[in-house]
Amino acid sequence: MKTFLFRSMIGIFFGGFLAVVLTSMIIYFGDVSTLDAGIFMKNALGTIFCSWFFSVTPLYFENENWSLVRQSSYHFITVLVLYFITAFGIGWIDFTMKSFLTFVGLFLSVYAVIWYCFYLYFANEAKKLNKELNEL
Repeated sequence: MKTFLFRSMIGIFFGGFLAVVLTSMIIYFGDVSTLDAGIFMKNALGTIFCSWFFSVTPLYFENENWSLVRQSSYHFITVLVLYFITAFGIGWIDFTMKSFLTFVGLFLSVYAVIWYCFYLYFANEAKKLNKELNEL
């Protein structure tokens, strides 16, 4: 529970920071002089929520009783559902079949690349630890 609360706070704070940075970039690079407060709040809360669940859902991978396939499946489904509900609800993605399929394909590609990179990283770390253990 302590880990969940710590990761929640990190995710919430990072999401708030990200919302401010993105808004600042839109103002600066988009040459926008005023912002609609309602749109800003909706997007900021969406960013905070996404950062929260992206920081909390890796806890699935800390359940050593589950296989990697089960951990990955639960993580993928949770992130996919929460992200698309948020993105469609806020309006980040148009509610059309073409945009849905485009973003699902993009989401799958990005998720697969990130998952594979983490897999390679942890496999390399395990190899290093095993090598050090064999040298003892």
